[in-house]
Formats: sequence, C-alpha cells, structure tokens
Amino acid sequence: MHDDPSRTITPDILPEAVIRYLEAHGARDTATAVSAFTGDATVIDDGNTYEGTAAIADWLDRSATEFTYTTRLTDARRADATHCVATQRLEGDFPGGVVDLHYRFTLRDDLVERLLIEA
Repeated sequence: MHDDPSRTITPDILPEAVIRYLEAHGARDTATAVSAFTGDATVIDDGNTYEGTAAIADWLDRSATEFTYTTRLTDARRADATHCVATQRLEGDFPGGVVDLHYRFTLRDDLVERLLIEA
C-alpha cells in the first residue's frame, strides 16, 4: 500500500512565507506580500511571467485594482518541505464571478521562490 505523498494540511501549518503572502494579498498589502518572495522570485499568472520583486509588486498592485473580489482559502496541501499548494475561491466582479485558483508555491530559504497560479 502506497500513501499519497501530498497531504491536506490546515492553513495554520502552511509555511510562514505562504501565509504572509496569502494574508497580505487578500488585504491588498503589496509591501508585505512582496516580502514573502526571494529577490529573484518568479510568478506565473494568467499566462504572464513576472520576474523579480519589482515586477511582482507591479503585478500585485495591478491585480488588486483590476477587479473587486473576496478570497477564501478552501484547501492546503504540502508535497514536501519546499512545495505546497493553496486553493482559494475568488468571488467578485470579474468575468465568471467565481473561480477556484491553485497557488503552487516553491520555497527556497523559507521564502517563495516560484508561484504558479492556475485554475
């Protein structure tokens, strides 16, 4: 019998940098959200790639004002010490109105090195 290597975890045991990012992003606090990333981090969202904290800050500022929405963490999984996935439900005035997004985090030195966001 083989166990699934990923396991559902409660949000409070997600890595600190992931929690910091998710909470700050939900609060539209760009400075705090960016502090969760390595200096050379990469974010991939909606087919676009943002490299480095300046580009990530611009992306966060733009995404925070493009639509009005709420977020709710619906699932969290950790594959290993450096990889986890947080699923958030967004509800708002964007096309479709509701979407579940999977935030796939890769960590390095206790910070987010890579974030892939996909439906």
